[in-house]
Amino acid sequence: MPETIIRMPSLDLVRGFVAVGRRMSITLAAQDLCLTQSAVSRQVHTLEDALGVKLLIRGYRSISFTAQGEHLFRIADSAMQQLQGAVSALTSARERVPVTITASIGVSALWLLPRLGGFQQRYPHIDVRVAAINKAIDLRTQGADLGIRYCAAASAPPGSVRLFGESVVPVAHASLGVHRLDAAVVAENVLIEFDDPQRPWLQWADRLTAMGLGAVKPKGILRFNQYDQVILAAVAGQGIALGRLALVGPMLQDKRLLALGAGAQDQASDHAYWLIQAETAPREDVRSVIDWIKAEARAVDVPPEAEVKRALSGPAFA
Repeated sequence: MPETIIRMPSLDLVRGFVAVGRRMSITLAAQDLCLTQSAVSRQVHTLEDALGVKLLIRGYRSISFTAQGEHLFRIADSAMQQLQGAVSALTSARERVPVTITASIGVSALWLLPRLGGFQQRYPHIDVRVAAINKAIDLRTQGADLGIRYCAAASAPPGSVRLFGESVVPVAHASLGVHRLDAAVVAENVLIEFDDPQRPWLQWADRLTAMGLGAVKPKGILRFNQYDQVILAAVAGQGIALGRLALVGPMLQDKRLLALGAGAQDQASDHAYWLIQAETAPREDVRSVIDWIKAEARAVDVPPEAEVKRALSGPAFA
């Protein structure tokens, strides 16, 4: 082995010095390296002892390079960047990068997750990461590949693809023994409310007023700020909820929930679900996920009147 290699200081010492130089702070360098301040400080001192020169001038709450330290930092930092690039290229070649999908908590829990098992069976070589968040995010800056947005057509992001619309009907567990929503049923049961006043079409007040039942007082109201909690409470038999058919379809199919007739008010909203993508020309695994989402969406995207009729007449989304 060449003598110069033998006499080289430890790479850990050089890495600690470069981290300090990049931040000009031992505290911040320690955070970057997930070490303690004293550990990083010892690395720099050990490197100085090994080289026989001072690399840093330590002041009160500040540090600066000596002439030798600045010269070493420029060379070591450049070499470290090249080494980081080489290591990244080697590791990325053997590690699978997951396809990240962002969607609201309700859509993630009620629409995406029940279908992911089928996706994994079909595409075992593709990893998927679901980021459930209710606010709209910038896909590129947040590292997401795809997003499912819920909004009116006029608010759909440019380039988005419509997946399916939305129809809403009352739903309840069979244990409640109700089949149609009327004044007597409202008065004798708890209504489960999605606590989001910005979406009045999902609120009981607007639904009951449209039915001419605005003056009827329910037995009680149970409120949740997440839509999946609303549906889980309905499945548990805790009351009657307003079901978004595209999301509760599997629960209607296996009879965990029953759709209740409520007359002409069982209709579609002007909102729909839209697929957006971070890149116009995504990589192959992302394209596979896009195709899968579109295929799954086609199974639930039926005309609103037919969707409601099918939900009320028997198993939905068979």
